[in-house]
Amino acid sequence: MVTAFVMIHCEAQRISDVAQAVAELPHVAEVYSVTGDVDIIAVLRVTAYESLDEAVPGGIARIPGVTSTRTVLAFRRFARRDLEAGYDIGLS
Repeated sequence: MVTAFVMIHCEAQRISDVAQAVAELPHVAEVYSVTGDVDIIAVLRVTAYESLDEAVPGGIARIPGVTSTRTVLAFRRFARRDLEAGYDIGLS
């Protein structure tokens, strides 16, 4: 499973419409409107790297109001229990 984070810039008046349209696309697990340098961040989960072509330039980038995207791929996922286990020295 490939997890990708897509940072989306869009026209200010269309943020809500773009976020809703992104959320309805296949492979999109979560969508957030955020503060900072981008307007929206989408979390994608695909079974193959090649599926990102369909999901990002073939899907997200074609939504009216999207002005640019930047995609970051995840190497590894860390869950809270994984992080806590890393600090566990066996004293209970």
